[in-house]
Amino acid sequence: MIVKGQKINDRYEVRKLIGEGGMANVYLGFDTILERDVAIKVLRGDLADDEKFVRRFRREAQSASLLNHPNIVQIYDVGEDDGNFYIVMEYINGQTLKQLIKKRGKLSVPEVIDIMSQLTDGLAHAHDSYIIHRDIKPQNIMILDDGMIKITDFGIAMAINASDLTQTNSVMGSVHYLPPEQASGKGSTIKSDIYSLGIMMYEMLAGVMPFRGETAVEIAMKHLKNPMPSVRKANETVPQSVENIILKATAKNPKNRYNNVRELYDDLKTCQDKSRMDEKRITFTYPENEFDDESTKVIGSLKEEIKNKEDKKEEILEVKEIEDDEYKDKKLSKFTLTLIILVAVMVFALFSVFIVLPKLNTSKDIKVPDVSGLTVAKARERLEKTGLKVNESIKEDYTDDVEKGYVSKTSPKAGEQVKKGSTITMFKSAGNEKVKIEDYKGKDYVKVQAKLEVEGLNVLVETKVVENKKDYEGKENEIIEQSAAAGSSIAKGETITLYIPYMPKEYPNFVLENYSVKDIQKFCEENKINLSVEEEESDETPGKVIQQSRAAGADVVEGATLIIKVAKKRKVETNTNTTNQTGNSESNSESGN
Repeated sequence: MIVKGQKINDRYEVRKLIGEGGMANVYLGFDTILERDVAIKVLRGDLADDEKFVRRFRREAQSASLLNHPNIVQIYDVGEDDGNFYIVMEYINGQTLKQLIKKRGKLSVPEVIDIMSQLTDGLAHAHDSYIIHRDIKPQNIMILDDGMIKITDFGIAMAINASDLTQTNSVMGSVHYLPPEQASGKGSTIKSDIYSLGIMMYEMLAGVMPFRGETAVEIAMKHLKNPMPSVRKANETVPQSVENIILKATAKNPKNRYNNVRELYDDLKTCQDKSRMDEKRITFTYPENEFDDESTKVIGSLKEEIKNKEDKKEEILEVKEIEDDEYKDKKLSKFTLTLIILVAVMVFALFSVFIVLPKLNTSKDIKVPDVSGLTVAKARERLEKTGLKVNESIKEDYTDDVEKGYVSKTSPKAGEQVKKGSTITMFKSAGNEKVKIEDYKGKDYVKVQAKLEVEGLNVLVETKVVENKKDYEGKENEIIEQSAAAGSSIAKGETITLYIPYMPKEYPNFVLENYSVKDIQKFCEENKINLSVEEEESDETPGKVIQQSRAAGADVVEGATLIIKVAKKRKVETNTNTTNQTGNSESNSESGN
């Protein structure tokens, strides 16, 4: 258990819990050597006990730490401390793509193209370094306030495989983006990441995932068998050129997908060009039903394998009738019989020495005694008398049940069976200190957050969509909701979430509202947006804004790029042949006269 104030590897001080997942918990930490905030991801206990997974985790995480790209979260350190396996990485103060989709629903086409362009650029760098992510999903994509995209969780993704689909809902979050080849147990390639990108692109444009179900297996089967639904039916603003990208990325047959992420990146750059607006729906070269029978293979492969083995066994165990004379010839001599008996005795003796006796001498299991409520000294004495070792490091635990300063619990917990000589960690009660929660609505979240953190609570601040934005203008920092009710009490170390209004500035309709280029330049400077001005021949008045890359009503994000197209006068084409013919006929006319 990681607690606030604990130091990992005598270097990284844990400040607060900022995220929980099925595989790891994430803490805000402080690097006391380099004096900077970091994110510390600590593996959950059940995975930390899996030696095979830990080896793979270390190997993949160390490989990922070599990646250096602006769209990939930088990994600083990987290690183990007191049984806790951790990754120290760049701290990103932003929201996940999943949170953005939940708040906004459907994203605009230009926004999705921008996000996908950054993702494909980052993944291309990883693939160039022979690293496949294997768990691309919106929960692993961070968005900074300036619009920068960061890909997280390289390395941990190795824990997920097809066998997990038979477990509970441990992979429900990931199975929504699971490529058919992974679902059928064929392993991952760079094209597996491309499939997950396509599913995620669909979700951003449609506001929902293409394949849904109540169990992980049900969803995986849909990835294997069901055709990809049309994103244009869910979002009429999506052009066919953009839907074609999704269809090609999510082709069930990997041969029909993009060969690499850079091909996808290049396709994204041109998908909004006018020349592609009338593009026809994509058709595939190779059959898409390659995985139609995979569900049968996954479930039935074991039965088939057993059947084959039984068939072979029947062939080998062929019965042969022996004649009496033949049997007599095969009778064993006394010498041979004696030799066999001696060998049998020796085998039994060896078996007893190397197998039976060690098992008899193996230390018996001991039940961990209940030492809660005892002083640390008495609890240590009792545990050691039982034949257990006690960890010198004692951890703190807030509890209502045990008086402050006394032992509250142990790990492994009381009543568990452990081997003699096992090490036990004790937890000392920090008391039943609780923080009384007030009504924070209408107050500045910065002041409330600081006050509650000083009192010992973990505070999360999240934005929430409000119906009438005008009511909240100038009140962006005011708390509109809180996770704990006023008047309730929360134990120190617990988490409270404060919600503030989601108030992004929106893009105007520069075209219909007749913005000049200077007006748009001023708008971009005020909102720290990169502006690119392009000219295009048009019948409109020269200098008039005729197109904008960011849709009207889309959220303004610092650092994003806005492209506007401005009308310019069409070139007048002169017909040289006509002029020459006219000149010649006039000359002929004059000479005739």
